[in-house]
Amino acid sequence: MRLTYIAHSAFHLEADGKSVLVDPFITGNPLATVQAGDFSPQTIILTHAHNDHVGDTVEIAKRTGASVISTFELGEWLEKQGVNANYGNHGGTIDFDGGTTKMTPAWHTSTYTDGDKIVAPGVPAGQIVRFGGHSFYFAGDTCLFGDMKLIGEEGIDVAVLPIGDHFTMGPADAVRAVRLLEPRFVVPCHYNTFPAIKQDVNQFAQMVKEKTGARCLPLNPGESHEF
Repeated sequence: MRLTYIAHSAFHLEADGKSVLVDPFITGNPLATVQAGDFSPQTIILTHAHNDHVGDTVEIAKRTGASVISTFELGEWLEKQGVNANYGNHGGTIDFDGGTTKMTPAWHTSTYTDGDKIVAPGVPAGQIVRFGGHSFYFAGDTCLFGDMKLIGEEGIDVAVLPIGDHFTMGPADAVRAVRLLEPRFVVPCHYNTFPAIKQDVNQFAQMVKEKTGARCLPLNPGESHEF
């Protein structure tokens, strides 16, 4: 099971010949070391509708025929773009080729904009992805909230958490999230892409080491970790 950090909140999962993209903001991502055309997933999973998470979804899904899993309103809009959309809502579990994902609440906003028009309003979500024999919690963009403890009771191997502050949790709240979730590993994301979310990821990793029982895996853009 290989997890690759593309950059920002975009990830690529590979296991058993299957491929999954999460929040594939690649084109226009100043930290990305790859291109959207480098990926041919069977599944794309989105946490919410913001442009820096939907990213290249439509282009990749049309080219590959990938199924796109999202919340309801975003999925309706994606379907109108000619995409194979598979949409649900909080609490629901959706099967995909090689695994499942369960949508959880997240505290954030969620709109996709096309020019000056909001075309896909809706709500954000986290995703508990079970794939390749492991469970990944992609928190998406969110603040800290107490029900992360309930999410942790699902049994999380890897928690992928935003640490950028300003728009999401900052490092201190992300450490508190780790204590609620009790994962084996923590992968930080949503930092250093823009000046407003500049963070010292090594300092965050040290905080995780000192204050939790998890192991922090700060990945550079393009770097992978095998579980």
